[in-house]
Amino acid sequence: MPRKGMRSLFFTTKASPSSSISHYPSPRLSFSESVMDRTLAVADSMIMKWNPDTSTYAKVTSLFYENRREAAEFIKCVNNLQKSMHLLVMEDASSEKLVRGQNLMEIAMKRLQKEFYQILSMNRAHLDPESVSARSSLASTRSSVSDYEDDDVPEDEIRIAANSIEEVEHESTVAMTDLRSIAECMISSGYGKECVKIYKIIRKSIVDEGIYRLGVEKLSSSKIHKMDWEMLEMKINNWLNAVKIAVKTLFNGEKILCDHVFASSESIRESCFTEITREGGQILFGFPENVVKSTKKPPEKMFRTLDMYTAIAEHWPEIESIFSFESTSAVRSQAITSLTKLSESVRTMLAEFESTIQKDASKSPVAGAGIHPLTVYVMDYVSLLADYSHVMGDILADYPPPLKSSLPESYFDTSVSDDSPVPAISHRFAWLILVLLCKLDGKAKHYKDVSLSYLFLANNHQHIVTKVRTSNLKYILGDDWLSKHDLKVKQFSDKYERLGWDHVIKSVPEDPTAAMSPEEVKKCFLRFNEAFEQAYRKQSVCVVPDSKLRDEIKVSIAGKLVGAYRELYNTHRIALGGERNLAVLVRFAPEDVGNYLSDLFFGNVGLGGSLSITTSSSSHSRPSRSR
Repeated sequence: MPRKGMRSLFFTTKASPSSSISHYPSPRLSFSESVMDRTLAVADSMIMKWNPDTSTYAKVTSLFYENRREAAEFIKCVNNLQKSMHLLVMEDASSEKLVRGQNLMEIAMKRLQKEFYQILSMNRAHLDPESVSARSSLASTRSSVSDYEDDDVPEDEIRIAANSIEEVEHESTVAMTDLRSIAECMISSGYGKECVKIYKIIRKSIVDEGIYRLGVEKLSSSKIHKMDWEMLEMKINNWLNAVKIAVKTLFNGEKILCDHVFASSESIRESCFTEITREGGQILFGFPENVVKSTKKPPEKMFRTLDMYTAIAEHWPEIESIFSFESTSAVRSQAITSLTKLSESVRTMLAEFESTIQKDASKSPVAGAGIHPLTVYVMDYVSLLADYSHVMGDILADYPPPLKSSLPESYFDTSVSDDSPVPAISHRFAWLILVLLCKLDGKAKHYKDVSLSYLFLANNHQHIVTKVRTSNLKYILGDDWLSKHDLKVKQFSDKYERLGWDHVIKSVPEDPTAAMSPEEVKKCFLRFNEAFEQAYRKQSVCVVPDSKLRDEIKVSIAGKLVGAYRELYNTHRIALGGERNLAVLVRFAPEDVGNYLSDLFFGNVGLGGSLSITTSSSSHSRPSRSR
C-alpha cells in the first residue's frame, strides 16, 4: 500500500457536508485484516524456513552467519508481524490470525534466541573487552598502526598490521550490529527477558574469567594474614597490573558493548552491566582493603600500600564513569572504602616510621665523622615517599600536625610552624627531617673531639640537602628550606674549621713578613710544625663524602694557611740557613702543606696519620705518608 494510504490510518481528514461515514465500511478494519493476511504469508515463509524444529538445515546453520541480508529481512519480517498483530489486537483480540501470528512469533523468537547465543559464543575473540574498547575509539586504533611509521618497518608489514586491525574492527562491528538488531527486535516483541538472560550468563562468564586471568582472586582477610610477605607482595603486584587492564579494558569494554547492544532500553543496560560486572568489581577493589586489614604495618610496607592507593586514585574518574549506575554504587563504594583504608594505613606507617627514627639508640660515633647509617636510611625512605607526592598530598591533607612536645623547643622554626601557610605534605616532610636532625645532634655529642662533632653534622646535613635537591623533595620543601639548610652546612663546616685548624692558622704570625730574631723564627717554625702535625694526625682519618663540600673546606683552610705560611717561609727560612738541624726546624715547604691538605677528607682510617717528611731544602717533591 502506498505510504499515503498508511498515513490515513493515523490522520483523519475533514468530511464534506454531504458525506456520511455510516455509508462506508471502516477503512481501518479492512486495512488491518489485509495487512495481517499479507504479513502472515510473508512471515510464514521466512520464519518457517529457519525453524530448527522442522528443518535440519535451519538446525545446523546460523542465519546471520550464512546470509546477513536474509537475516536483516528476517528481523524486518518479525518487526512487521509484531506491528500487524498490535494493529489487529485493537480491533479483534480473539482473531484466529492473532493465534497464528503468535505461534510464528514464538518460533521466530526461538530462532533469534539461538542466533543471539551463537553470535555471543562464536565471537568471543571479536567481542572481548579489548577489541570492543579499541573499536570505540577509531583514532586510537589508527594511531596503533601509525606508530610503525616512526620505525624502520617495511611498508608491507605496516599494511599487514593495518589490515589485521581493520579486520578485527570489522568483525567486532558486525557482531555488535547483529546483536543490537536481535536485542531490539526481541525487546520490542516482548521477549527481552530471554535475550537478557543469555547475555548476562555469557558476558558474566567472560568478565569473571578475565578477572581470574589477571591474577585477581577473592581472598579473605584471614587467608591473606597467613601469607608470608613474599607471597603477598606477588599478589599485590598481580593486582597492580590487573587494575589498569580491568578498568581501561575489561570493564570499559563491557560497558561499551552493553550500551551498544541494549541502546533501546536504559533499564536493561543498567541491569545487564550491573549483573555482569558487580561481583568482579567488588573482588578487584576489595583486595586492598583486605590486605591492610590483615597485615602488620611496618614502614617498609608503605610503598606497596601507596602503589595500591595510587592505582585506585589515578583510575577513579574512569571507575566513577564506568560504574555510574545506582545499582553499581556498591563497586564505587568498595573502591572508596579501599582508598580510605589504604590512607589510614599509610598514616599509621608514617607514624611508625617517625617513631623508628626517634627510637634509634646507636651511640658509636661514625668513623671519620662521616654519614650516619640512620641519615642514609631516613633520607632514602623520605625521598622515595616524595615520589608519591601526588597522592601523599591527599592522604596528609587533614592529618593532624605532629606534637611539638616530642622535640626540644630549640628545634622549631617557621618551616614546621602550625601557623605557617604551607601544604600539609610540606609540613609533614619537613617535620620528619627535623626529627632526624634532632637525632643527629644527639649522636654528634658522642665524639670526644668537638671539631669532629661539627664535621659530622656538616657531612650529614650536606647529605640531607643533596638528597632534597636531587629528588621530588625539592618541590615539596621549596627553595627557602634549601637555602636555610645550605646555610646550616656552612655554619657547621666553619665551626669545624675553626676548632680543628684555628690553632694551626694562628701558629703563623699575623704579619709573617715582620722582623724577627733567629730565635723567634726558630720557635715560630717549631710551633707551626707541632700544630700542623697534631691537626693533620687528627684530621687525616676524617672523611667528607660530598666532593663539593670537601673542596670548599680544603680551599678555605688552604686559603688561610698556605699563603701566610709561604710568606713566613720565604721571608725567614734564610735566617736559619746556618742551622745544622734545618730539616727538623723547617719540616714543611709551602708545597708540602698544600699537598698534605689536598690529601685530607678521603677517610684514610687506620693509616696512622703520621707524616714522613723529606728535607725542606730538597726540590719539594710531593711528600709521602708513611704507612
